[in-house]
Amino acid sequence: MADTRPLLPSDPDALPTAYTPLPGGSSSPEIRRIHVKEVLAMFAGVVMVSLLVVIIGNTGQDGNVYHRNNRRDKPMLLAASPNKETATKAEKAEKLQAVTRGMAAGVSEKSSRLYSSGVGAGTPVYPWNNSMLSWQRTAFHFQPEKNWMNGPLFYKGWYHFFYQYNPKGAVWGNIVWGHAVSRDLIHWLHLPLAMVADQWYDINGVWTGSATILPNDQIVMLYTGSTNESVQVQCLAYPADHKDPLLTKWVKYSGNPVLVPPPGIGVKDFRDPTTAWYTTEGKWRITIGSKVNKTGISLVYDTKDFIKYEQLDGVLHAVPGTGMWECIDFYPVSKTSDKGLDTSQNGADVKHVMKTSLDDDRNDYYALGSYNEKTGKWVPDDQKIDVGIGIRYDYGKFYASKTFYDQNKQRRVLWGWIGESDSENADVKKGWASLQGIPRTVLFDQNTGSNLLQWPVEEIEKLRLNKKNFDKVQVKAGSVVPLDVGTATQVCNLYAILKLLSQFGGSYFLA
Repeated sequence: MADTRPLLPSDPDALPTAYTPLPGGSSSPEIRRIHVKEVLAMFAGVVMVSLLVVIIGNTGQDGNVYHRNNRRDKPMLLAASPNKETATKAEKAEKLQAVTRGMAAGVSEKSSRLYSSGVGAGTPVYPWNNSMLSWQRTAFHFQPEKNWMNGPLFYKGWYHFFYQYNPKGAVWGNIVWGHAVSRDLIHWLHLPLAMVADQWYDINGVWTGSATILPNDQIVMLYTGSTNESVQVQCLAYPADHKDPLLTKWVKYSGNPVLVPPPGIGVKDFRDPTTAWYTTEGKWRITIGSKVNKTGISLVYDTKDFIKYEQLDGVLHAVPGTGMWECIDFYPVSKTSDKGLDTSQNGADVKHVMKTSLDDDRNDYYALGSYNEKTGKWVPDDQKIDVGIGIRYDYGKFYASKTFYDQNKQRRVLWGWIGESDSENADVKKGWASLQGIPRTVLFDQNTGSNLLQWPVEEIEKLRLNKKNFDKVQVKAGSVVPLDVGTATQVCNLYAILKLLSQFGGSYFLA
């Protein structure tokens, strides 16, 4: 068993949030035994109804149009048949077309594939509704209470998560910044929207950004805005009251934008500033994703005040053939310690991680390497597994990830966005789309020296209520060993230590 309500919705009377919870499902019906006669009777009834439907459906009806008496449950058609009668009927039926989202604005494709290959025009779409799909909502992963979602930090005792959010629907668009806080990265309180698209420089979207905590404990936030002409620019914001631990109100700098695309960079190819790190010259440094033709690049800027910037010559790094780099992350990891490092740390015992989200394939890639502060360059340890052509954070659905340094527990925490594989139609029906993965700690793998180690944050342990131990279980090569872990309705995790014992001919012991 586990806590099934880790997300704590805000009190609508206390917080003027625009979010509303999904309608609650009905309770499960009472279970009873069904006798053989009842089963036979029900089966006969289903057969008779099916025959009746077939007879009615083949009497004077076009094969591409499907009718139901209940209009709400009618299936939707991709396209109408060419004849006039069917076209008239199709006008009354709701249609669903595959709509691309995000590409025109200059970001990666945000829509799921609506249909598998081979499904053609006129094929009815199953009439999903919220009641059918609400069970899919996660219990332990962060999600907004409804609609679409996509820089975390720890401040004055609270973990803050700012995320891309569409308050108007479960599809990509109308992007603003949602805001939630937590004491433990597991149970979340939804707060009012942090920033909305209300200025000419971000009227088409308040996109990805990053927070930097200054030595005086103040916060600056850089984010990408999409202007009234869909130009990607970088903007500055900061809390209205730094004494407020919940950071409920934010102020946009009156001189925004602070950065515009430099010469040679496309107006839709300049986005996602990183958390800044401090240099020995007393300047703050950031990097921003872009591309030149099909070469993915990371531009570098220095600033003293986050208002005026100096672009460094060249780039932090570039990899030909990888396309546009989104959501770049750049941070240090210790080669000798199991503690995380502040973003500004550097030295002989430090490796730097360069990570990018590839616009072309929507996967997150990273590589380990060496960073030279004087030249502003990063070089991978192994070019064969360079950024975008080598190692990924995750080989499932995992994109637009971001790390932050948790100064409270001296660890680096990774979060990634999981775009569900449901069709857009199903997303609209169920009322939400996508979620965040379980937060993970990130460390340098001292054994291999070539990759990172990721592990769910320790707070996840409080969700575990029962534990079963299996000691000295022999697993022979090619065998299947069943483990009694309880009913299938429980969420189970298996933690195993495998030891290879040569005297057993390549068998493993599950210790």
